[in-house]
Amino acid sequence: MFSVTSYSELQRDGLRVERARLDGALAGDKAPVAPSWAQACLGSSMAPVIAATDYVRAVPELLRAQVQARYVTLGTDGFGRSDTRAALRRFFEVDRNHIVVQALQALVESGVVPGAVLIEAGRKYGILPGTAAPWTR
Repeated sequence: MFSVTSYSELQRDGLRVERARLDGALAGDKAPVAPSWAQACLGSSMAPVIAATDYVRAVPELLRAQVQARYVTLGTDGFGRSDTRAALRRFFEVDRNHIVVQALQALVESGVVPGAVLIEAGRKYGILPGTAAPWTR
């Protein structure tokens, strides 16, 4: 598990790496370029990455190009309709229960976990099919 203090800085670092690769290619240099910080942290793992934030999900989307694995972003896409941070996270489906269910969904899609586990988790956490998306409520 990682904590991101600045998606913008991680994106800039990724852009720096892309630029260095281009510069090297234009110069005919075949030397490898060091990976970005995010790429180095994640390594070659293909385990799903769930990026959850109290900001809009466009913020963690800044890192999508640097993640090889399945990448799921969760964020508070809308206006504050909650009096507490916990209520905000629950309303926008960014709380710990939704993060678990999203991670299980990604693992089901990868064939690592059977679908029954996801269904049971949904029931356990009260996350049921047919619930309206938060940005439509």
